[in-house]
Amino acid sequence: MTAAPVLKKALVYGALLALAIAVVGSIVGGIVAGGVGVVSALIGTAMAALFLGITAGSILLASRVTKSEVFNPIFFAIVMGAWLVKFIVFLVLVFLLKDQPFIDPVVLFITIVVAVIGSLAVDLIAVTRARMPYVSDAELPGDSNDARN
Repeated sequence: MTAAPVLKKALVYGALLALAIAVVGSIVGGIVAGGVGVVSALIGTAMAALFLGITAGSILLASRVTKSEVFNPIFFAIVMGAWLVKFIVFLVLVFLLKDQPFIDPVVLFITIVVAVIGSLAVDLIAVTRARMPYVSDAELPGDSNDARN
């Protein structure tokens, strides 16, 4: 049993969330700060979507590499490495964008915060709606071939 269906569902929900945030953020950003607000909302949405994709992608990659052995150190190395890359990319983007004339920092910040909270909600929804068994190789009484004969 693999977590791939849950992660794929989270990615689909995340894409829908990013689309909604892009639309609403662009409208609100446009009203509040004009074209700069629209650009800021779209950049914030793109950053959030990228980071959501990196997280799910790293878990899918780690599952394939380790054949879904979650306690394999390589699994943790891949996932933690991806999170480290996300953190570094986030810091680089923040420092590069902070003083740009085409960015409204408040709109960008609010968009990123809403996207992060929304992506946590998306992950929660995807996991709670998943139908994954707790045990993959358990045999219940009466399930064996001997009991049928």
